[in-house]
Amino acid sequence: MSKKIYKAKHAQGESIEGECLSASDGFSARYDLDRLKGVFSRPAHKLFGQSYKDKILVLDAAKGGVASAWMLYEMKSRNLCPSAIIFNAVNPILAQGAAHAGIPMLSGFDCDITQAIASGARLRIDTRNQTVEVL
Repeated sequence: MSKKIYKAKHAQGESIEGECLSASDGFSARYDLDRLKGVFSRPAHKLFGQSYKDKILVLDAAKGGVASAWMLYEMKSRNLCPSAIIFNAVNPILAQGAAHAGIPMLSGFDCDITQAIASGARLRIDTRNQTVEVL
């Protein structure tokens, strides 16, 4: 069985491997998450009720600004954060927040990454080579 590899235009942080949660929804640390319980809390979100702790999140676009960015750092300090975030599109503020929190992030693919990778897939993220490999 061949492994599928996707090339990102942007990548930052450490390389990691882990299980993912994938949805075509956007992402706001401020409005989509219960940061004290570590779960998606907005009822309209496709990942509602699921734990994001230690998961690689595969989502459409980053939403929000400075508040979402600093919330990533807060989540990391509580050890209730995703292990990495993969976006079709990300804004510079959230990318900076992820870098400050030490959360790997990739974005900008030639396909809709949320349609290419299903929840539950095991991924290897290589930030140096800007790739996501489905294992």
